[in-house]
Amino acid sequence: MVLYTSPFPNSFLSVLHSFSWGLIFPCYWLADRLVASFVPTTYEKRQRADDPCYFHALCIIITTPIYLALLVASLPFALIGFLLWSPLQSARRPYIYSRLEDKNHANGATLLTEWKAAGNGKSFCFGSANVCLLPDSLARFNNVFNTQARAKEIGRRIRNGASRPQIKIYIDSPTNTSISAASFSSLVSPQGGDNTNRTVNAGIKRTTSMEYKGDNSGSNNSEDSREDKGGAGESNEGEENSCIVRINGEDNGHMSDTEPDTVNGQAHASGPAEPSLEGDAEISKTPNHKQKEGDSGSLDSYSASRESLVKVRVGDGTVDQSTVNNKLLYKASIMKKTSVRKKKHTDETFDHEISAFFPANLDFLCLQEVFDKRAAEKLKEQLHHYFEYIVYDVGVYSCHGCCSFKFVNSGLLFASRYPVMDAAYHCYPNGRGTDSLASKGALFLKVQVGSTPQDQRIVGYISCTHLQAIAGDTTVRCEQLDMLQDWLSEFRKSTSSSSTANPEELVAFDVICGDLNFDNCSSEDKLEQQHSLFTHYKDPCRIGPGEDKPWAIGTLLDPEGLYDEEVCTPDNLQKVLESEEGRKGYLVYPTSKNHSSSQKGRKASLKGNGRRIDYMLYTEEGLYLEWKVEVEEFSFITQLAGLTDHLPVAMRLMVSTGEDDP
Repeated sequence: MVLYTSPFPNSFLSVLHSFSWGLIFPCYWLADRLVASFVPTTYEKRQRADDPCYFHALCIIITTPIYLALLVASLPFALIGFLLWSPLQSARRPYIYSRLEDKNHANGATLLTEWKAAGNGKSFCFGSANVCLLPDSLARFNNVFNTQARAKEIGRRIRNGASRPQIKIYIDSPTNTSISAASFSSLVSPQGGDNTNRTVNAGIKRTTSMEYKGDNSGSNNSEDSREDKGGAGESNEGEENSCIVRINGEDNGHMSDTEPDTVNGQAHASGPAEPSLEGDAEISKTPNHKQKEGDSGSLDSYSASRESLVKVRVGDGTVDQSTVNNKLLYKASIMKKTSVRKKKHTDETFDHEISAFFPANLDFLCLQEVFDKRAAEKLKEQLHHYFEYIVYDVGVYSCHGCCSFKFVNSGLLFASRYPVMDAAYHCYPNGRGTDSLASKGALFLKVQVGSTPQDQRIVGYISCTHLQAIAGDTTVRCEQLDMLQDWLSEFRKSTSSSSTANPEELVAFDVICGDLNFDNCSSEDKLEQQHSLFTHYKDPCRIGPGEDKPWAIGTLLDPEGLYDEEVCTPDNLQKVLESEEGRKGYLVYPTSKNHSSSQKGRKASLKGNGRRIDYMLYTEEGLYLEWKVEVEEFSFITQLAGLTDHLPVAMRLMVSTGEDDP
């Protein structure tokens, strides 16, 4: 299957489309700004409350007649442009496939060789988020604004979170049930030159993101300074390195002085704690591809998680440099082991957490509501610093391909570190109400993630979708889930080049991501909860229809509270969501119980932990029979706090192949 790298089959149609859109855009922009000026967000309302001169009201009085006059003047041109634009959509392709042109930063082909070296398996990380990138006037109805700036910042935060090395801290202690913010954070940063052998003094101090500037901060992360690092650091990319810290501490979680173990590359901390209070912390890191220009910028901003950053100061002495990899200079995130989390079900087989950062080494990203085309370009530009392959501007316009007229695309965007082999898009024909104005549908992708020693391709399937949003349209959503399964089955059959007797491809995973617009707790969503999709695909957060696991939380935030000081940063939102009372104040709950216009301060007992409408599903059906797929981690992510009204989710799958590759 040919991947479409341009929206039209020839340059003439592309030029004609650009000309027609150029005639439409002034009218579109003026209408957007005019409506936006009358729909303030809560953030803007608070700012204006402190304005004694009513300056903003004066600006509206002055600019409104100007906008109206220009809007009327632009209407004839917009009409001509529309008459050209609309018929052109019949020739438009359903998506645009973009591949990173800078070969120096491209590493997709290199990733394909990792499977052979992985031995008995490999893990893959998937992320999904609804980013609410609508035209500014429409985004304000969800209490978010400045779509163009948000798109750029969302891209920066995602790539900075994903490009950190993976550092895990495991603690086994009969008394400590959490990682103290005063004792731990998510960044281990050995100081000193690359050519100087040093020991790691495990006197970990708590720092803020403003204090940490990342690697090469003194030279602004320039390409020259990265090259001056030498090939030794870069040649270690792809290798697994670890830094282990063992901690004996008091019950209050504070660390005492340590002395280095230069033989094993470990640092042991000793204190007055009793043997029963002794805890072990293991920090392991999986390095990622090299940091791109500007990667330190976003995490150094106000949006970074202050209590998720830490430095390990370097003392005097000698140690083999291979045990202390310089890649630890980059940002990192804590992934707490299940045993240290406060949870009712201790038999959970995988880690789960509320994280202030996107997972390190994020492989695949599915986004919804990327409706604005200019915002999509800005977002794509930022994501290309990390993801080599991106599929965006997905959907159809005008009357082409669907029953009703479509003003905007599907809003779906897919980004991958692995090569995309095939892609297909289908539009749901049964959209109702305002949802019928967008070409909501499903995007299906086939990616190559490796090859066997026998040169068999190892592939995976990923589906990204966004269902009907209007409450009460349960029948519509169930029909869309039926279509989703049928389309996915057809896509797998049409793109498969294997036979049972002579398999040319081995399927490693099949994952569905997206905003399904129903939860597993609301009584109004019973039909969706019992859909056959959940008999074929597993939901890591779900026990059964109408019942989520105790640690699962809602992903739909209360829009009215997005800019409250308690939740406006990733750190603050993470802390709030870790408490039941905090979730009641800032998450949207099912409307069937104790429904009220304002959820703030609600103390009543509610069913579940909020409306979880963003899903990550996987299946064990249709995969290579000798392989096993298991969930390693599941995360609810707060890194986009203040930028969208949804919580992103992430899932890491381990594909186990046994001792030998097939």
